[in-house]
Amino acid sequence: MKITTPGRICLFGEHQDYLGLPVIALAISLRSTIKAVKRNDRKIIINMPDLDEVEEFFLDDLNYTKDRDYFKSAIRVCQKEGLRYTNGFHSTIQSNIPIQAGASSSSSIIVGWIKLISSLADNPPSWDNQTIGRLAYEAEVLEFDEPGGMMDQFSTALGGCIYLSQKPFQIKKITPDIGAFVLGNSNESKDTLSILRRCKEDRLLMMKKLNNQYPELDFSNCEMDHGKSILNTKEQVLLKATIKNRQILEHAKKELFKDELNHIKIGQLLSDHHTILRDSLRVSTDKIDKMIKASLDAGALGAKINGSGGGGCMFAYAPDNPTNIVNAINKSGGSAVIIHGEDGVRID
Repeated sequence: MKITTPGRICLFGEHQDYLGLPVIALAISLRSTIKAVKRNDRKIIINMPDLDEVEEFFLDDLNYTKDRDYFKSAIRVCQKEGLRYTNGFHSTIQSNIPIQAGASSSSSIIVGWIKLISSLADNPPSWDNQTIGRLAYEAEVLEFDEPGGMMDQFSTALGGCIYLSQKPFQIKKITPDIGAFVLGNSNESKDTLSILRRCKEDRLLMMKKLNNQYPELDFSNCEMDHGKSILNTKEQVLLKATIKNRQILEHAKKELFKDELNHIKIGQLLSDHHTILRDSLRVSTDKIDKMIKASLDAGALGAKINGSGGGGCMFAYAPDNPTNIVNAINKSGGSAVIIHGEDGVRID
């Protein structure tokens, strides 16, 4: 059996998902692939040649032995849903999604893994891709009490361009003729969890302070007037950033649901989003900013950092001239590739 799953870029709502706010994400034409065959025993073998690693364990012992023990957590989540496994399997995972670079390589693999192990169960279910995304979120985030949101799992499972709202929970497929992007990898390592915790926990503390005076407030309805006499300067910067990013997403949502897109406006909104991520949340780097400037100078309509930040990838919006943007990013020290929207997890 062979499963293939896309990576993703976050168009709008970066660092908002885990606050319960909406996001707009695009599954991309870089994919992970898992091939597997059943074994005659209860052993699980996972070859990962891209990382030069092999993971092995038995179905009879699914206790977590390391942080982010996702292959085991996914099986446990599936077992909670009633799936049964008599035999283990031997699998190989490969991917052309940049690893630990903000393009959702991890979630792509876990979404694919759940699609695989549900199909290989003794009693395979008829789960749709939205269910696969939900279970991947449980396996990655809830099982380990991690600070991330659910954008990665649903985006890679469903594919295409999606608007995801958590309160109330809602997923809308967007089908715009949005065109090409260029993904640029800075090849800078990043500490995803520490960045997520800083950006999330600082704002949760800010909201807790606001709730002492305004108990009805949350991140969906707070405004700057609420914080003027309550928050310190640093907290007011975070509040303004959260509100501005929320507003940018709403403008982008209206634009993306139009029959005819204003590509220039979408590009400008992407760049506006990056400015806030860079200046207020402080998640960009000098190298990524250099790559973004190079792409804009070469004619990109907009660009932003992708993922948690602190390294990893950026992307540029280039519906007309993606090859020029690739060359510009490469000359600035990054590694660039043209990407398009892509469908979700599937059996090949």
